[in-house]
Amino acid sequence: KLYLHEIDFSMSILIKSAKIIDASSKFNGKTKDIFIKQGIIQEIADNIVKKSAKEINLDNLHVSQGWLDSSVCFGEPGLEERETIENGSRTACLSGFTDIILNSNTLPVIDSKADVIYVKSKNNNKALKIHPLGALTLKSEGSEMAELHEMFESGAVGFYDYKMSVKNPNLLKTALQYVQHFDGLIMTFPFEKSICQNGQMNEGEISTLYGLEGIPSLSEEITLERDLKILEYTGGKLFIPTISTSKSVELIKNAKRKGLQIITSVSINNIFFNEKKLINFDTRFKVLPPLRSEEDRLILVNALSEGIIDFCTSDHCPIDIDNKKTDFKNSLFGATGLESIFGALNSLYKTEKVIEILTRKKDLFGIKNEVIDVGSKACITLFNPKNKYIFTKSHVRSKSKNASFINSEIKGKVYGVINNGCVVLDE
Repeated sequence: KLYLHEIDFSMSILIKSAKIIDASSKFNGKTKDIFIKQGIIQEIADNIVKKSAKEINLDNLHVSQGWLDSSVCFGEPGLEERETIENGSRTACLSGFTDIILNSNTLPVIDSKADVIYVKSKNNNKALKIHPLGALTLKSEGSEMAELHEMFESGAVGFYDYKMSVKNPNLLKTALQYVQHFDGLIMTFPFEKSICQNGQMNEGEISTLYGLEGIPSLSEEITLERDLKILEYTGGKLFIPTISTSKSVELIKNAKRKGLQIITSVSINNIFFNEKKLINFDTRFKVLPPLRSEEDRLILVNALSEGIIDFCTSDHCPIDIDNKKTDFKNSLFGATGLESIFGALNSLYKTEKVIEILTRKKDLFGIKNEVIDVGSKACITLFNPKNKYIFTKSHVRSKSKNASFINSEIKGKVYGVINNGCVVLDE
């Protein structure tokens, strides 16, 4: 096992018999050897022999451009009992990701230049590039806008109060106008909490049956509709993370038809599971947005495939056992998902579509797509798309074990990544 094995730039890597899945490459769909030296692809051919190279030869090996996850939480600083940057980074690499967008879900939240610099300085795993988000408002309290430009200059790729909507519409308007001066990205979660102060799950048959306060689709849709109206007024671009309802899909579709620069994502939880998973009050399925109806799920699956929804995210949110494995009402929202997102997507779509989803639109975060071709930087994910299996706790590499996919059947194994002259590989 080559857990975080950093290869010296003077060394070479030879990938043997790998099927290349990269629609932008002339080698797409072909099985080739790939020779990498000093982090650059030097040769792609049927049979390459390099005695001095570190050889990678794995069962049914497929390779693609490195994957991006647009919503990941770790915990550090302040919540290291949930996850550290070091272990979270290793987990991301072994889950196939070369790039992640890191939320400001920390204690204190990332809301200053110094906080952004701290996170980037802790990113010692060269195979993973962490792109931090800064909080939109100071302490994510929703009252006063944070120093957005300073955080942008320090490396923040966007501004988001994690899992919170912007209560003050004028603040959102001002932020959208302000960041256009430096092409910044505002993100806001579509959730009107006042409609469901103690909401625990989707408002529907199950919440009614068990007498728990539900979270209606309305709480998402009225916020989304408001934010789209503000975007139409201000111009610029807006990212709406993790939509969950069929009406939200329609709102996004119509906004794109109008030419608005609206970006959106969906959580893997909301396209793989529906609200019936909550019948037994399993807190692993207590997520936000909540698992919705089967009708909503199917519409989300289709919208992601068609590109109406731009990204699918693991929405990876580690929660320590004391705050997760408790009674349902007191359990915190959130589930880990880095380790299972590929297998889940690969169970829903053809592998070529899965790779397209995991590598699309990186440029929205200023990330360059590295085509698998001679002369390109080697930014590569290695995987085997075959073999169905039951995802178990042993597959969870995260420090916290609140994985919603435990005991679910998924399809496909990730071996790891090659990036920046480093290999992180689980053979």
